[in-house]
Amino acid sequence: MPIGPDVKACWGPDCINLPVGDIQDAWDRTTSLIFEHSVSSSSSTSLTVTIDDPSASLNLSADESYILTVSSSAISISSPTQLGYYHALQTLSQLIIFDGTSYSIPNTPLTISDSPRFSHRGILVDSARHYEPIPTLRRVIDSLTYAKLNVLHWHLVDTQSFPFVSPTYPDLGRMGSFSEQERYTEGDVTDLVEYARKRGVRVMVEIDTPGHAGSWCSGYPEVCPSASCTQPLDPSTNATFDLISGLFKDLTGGERGKGIFKDDVMHLGGDEVDTSCWSESEEIAEWMEGRGIDVEGAYGYFIGRVQEIAHTMGREVVGWEEIWNHFKTDLDPTTIVHVWLPGSEVGKEATQAGYRVIWSRSDVWYLDWLKTTWEKMYEAEPTEGIAEGDQHLVLGGEGCMWGETVDTSDILQTIWPRGAAIAERLWSDKEKTKEAKDAEGRYKEFRCLLTGRGIEAAPSMNRIGRDAPKGPGGCLEQRRE
Repeated sequence: MPIGPDVKACWGPDCINLPVGDIQDAWDRTTSLIFEHSVSSSSSTSLTVTIDDPSASLNLSADESYILTVSSSAISISSPTQLGYYHALQTLSQLIIFDGTSYSIPNTPLTISDSPRFSHRGILVDSARHYEPIPTLRRVIDSLTYAKLNVLHWHLVDTQSFPFVSPTYPDLGRMGSFSEQERYTEGDVTDLVEYARKRGVRVMVEIDTPGHAGSWCSGYPEVCPSASCTQPLDPSTNATFDLISGLFKDLTGGERGKGIFKDDVMHLGGDEVDTSCWSESEEIAEWMEGRGIDVEGAYGYFIGRVQEIAHTMGREVVGWEEIWNHFKTDLDPTTIVHVWLPGSEVGKEATQAGYRVIWSRSDVWYLDWLKTTWEKMYEAEPTEGIAEGDQHLVLGGEGCMWGETVDTSDILQTIWPRGAAIAERLWSDKEKTKEAKDAEGRYKEFRCLLTGRGIEAAPSMNRIGRDAPKGPGGCLEQRRE
């Protein structure tokens, strides 16, 4: 079917409702991506869009399904929510081809009825090891939508830096950031979250505690064990939990829910906690003795108290799998366990006990592991070893782009195109995505689609992530070496 940039768009079943707001914006963005070449078009194609709830909430339970129908002269999209509509536009954009003179959709008529396998499909971005400017984060968000990923897991702060300027505790960012230029204001983050919302992407913030928090001590040393032994954060003083509560209130809006981050899920970290600083602190040791607990008990006390703070602010909580390894079913039963350790079977254990999980096992889905091939990422299965009756507790997964060796110069080519292997695993039916060799053509074509849209995706057949091309050649002609 011929198609051109002068598609007549109609909104609603009677083609009389004018397009408004996010729906129109999504259409305009998509057509600017599709019709990049100037052509003379005599297409009389019409597009009819029907969305039951065009302002549905963006959350874990959102309906992202859609039906896309293409006839000889018309296109129709129907979806329960605007989120399905966004995905339908991405599918439509990949169906349209340019032959050098005109655009068309081959193999019509066709109907595609589609929905994601998992509700949580994300990429983690770490802005604490290297500051990632807001324009870079916007481009990451754009790229997620091209692969139908719907979560930016923002690992906002860590030991190395605290780049967010909290309105309540501003010295966290003023003293804990790398520099004055490498900070996010409240307005920066608010605008980015809204940018993502308009594209159907949830932004799940992570504030990792009690470990990975050394940067907090620059502005508020009273929350750390000592000047020379800065983490884990001090569990023995209310100052620590007052600060956490104030920070969380800035991020979530507290009980009002009007804060910067709108998502109903918050990641609280909890991983890699070395408790030796607690044992070495005379004050903390006395506090533990007075409560009749050891460092393990103090760790559990801290996790429970921080989770309670997040819950009072209307947030579900996620924690890295160490909290399961230490506390298992002593955890609040609503806790979401984030699986990450190599070879981990925590997904099986946690779901068997009724806990929900997110899957990011580092030996297959850590994007900073540059020698992990896309084939290995593609063939990783989040539900492997989990009883069929428990698999619904696997919410989905994430590719993790840790930032030690990534900044704005190389983040996109390290995420892509390998992130697409994760994206297809999380979206598509398990029975249709078993072997990477069957996906190789799609993988290569998708990398070319990304580069055509200005996303700096590394060569598709790289054996090492983010390596540059080895020499001249077309995008689809690259070969392994």
